[in-house]
Amino acid sequence: MRRIILKYIYENKNWPKFEWDISVILKTLSIVRNKQGILKGRMDSLGLNLQNEALLENLSVDIIKSSEIEGETLDPVQVRSSLARQLGIDYSGVAVPDRNVDGIVEMMLDATRNYIKPLSKDRLCSWHSSLFPAGRSGMHKITVGGWRKDEKGPMQVVSGPVGREKVHYQAPPANLLEDEMEKFIIWINGSKETDDVIKSGIAHLWFVTLHPFDDGNGRIARAISDLLLTRSDDTPNRYYSMSAQINRMRKNYYDILEKTQKGGLDITEWLDWFIKCLNYALDSTEVTLNRVLFKNDFWKKNSDTVFNLRQKKMINIILDGFEGRLTTKKWSKITKCSDDTALRDINDLILKKVLIKDLPGGRSTSYSLEGK
Repeated sequence: MRRIILKYIYENKNWPKFEWDISVILKTLSIVRNKQGILKGRMDSLGLNLQNEALLENLSVDIIKSSEIEGETLDPVQVRSSLARQLGIDYSGVAVPDRNVDGIVEMMLDATRNYIKPLSKDRLCSWHSSLFPAGRSGMHKITVGGWRKDEKGPMQVVSGPVGREKVHYQAPPANLLEDEMEKFIIWINGSKETDDVIKSGIAHLWFVTLHPFDDGNGRIARAISDLLLTRSDDTPNRYYSMSAQINRMRKNYYDILEKTQKGGLDITEWLDWFIKCLNYALDSTEVTLNRVLFKNDFWKKNSDTVFNLRQKKMINIILDGFEGRLTTKKWSKITKCSDDTALRDINDLILKKVLIKDLPGGRSTSYSLEGK
């Protein structure tokens, strides 16, 4: 009798009955659960304004980094503006977000603010429609708000130049998706006996393995993951970013996914990686919180200092994590003023001991916030 060689995890006879060794992941899971409780208690002790600022900071990072994993760069000011408006939080760096940014923010807020609400096909398809408001992924027209149809062939994850592509993974055929996604959704809404952190890791793997949409599967998988992590925290406020940590470990992320998707139903190694990644994400929250506290202290310290609107806008942008070197040219471009006006603004802030000149390096003089 010829032995059938299985290539992908969903071809296993008992799919999707995943197995894992709890003894391997229990120690890290306990550490994570303890850190979640400490973080929640710490944030609850802060005032509402600081909580909102931390929430805005973390959600912005989460949304930006989740898109960055897929090679898409979002404007941080647009993301924060969209979040602030939809959360009803004051934010001085006002920008008019495009439909794409608003859609991504709407998806993430629905996943985390409505974490108790059951998942459904309609809800997932609404998220997908929010990600692709123009009905296209780049230049290509895609099926939006519905499962993929595979009209141009099987859904594959590939890399490499045209003609020499390497197939890392091939998703289940489209004609199986209705049944497969129904099983997934029933499991998400049930299965109360599984810890929500473990469940988050399983859901992430399961969803990207099914790859039900033409595009956006990674971002939606991480939104589902965040929904379940929010359930594990039992609060809609997100103060740590799993997406940011996955982005830092992007190569490991794709390697472990590929290895797991080409293996058996024992997913212990994947869950071990996922929970350790979450542990690192919780540790990274300290950086976010310190930034929020620094921003709060800055405005308290300078409560009597007079700033014009351009200066206020730029200071907030710097405090929110401005990337790269701040130059006169960048100041003028962001605030839409002349180079001379930008230089006057900057020199005024130097006199007020808010900005300092960086050490010489390159052709343009750059500046930093004093004490940051």
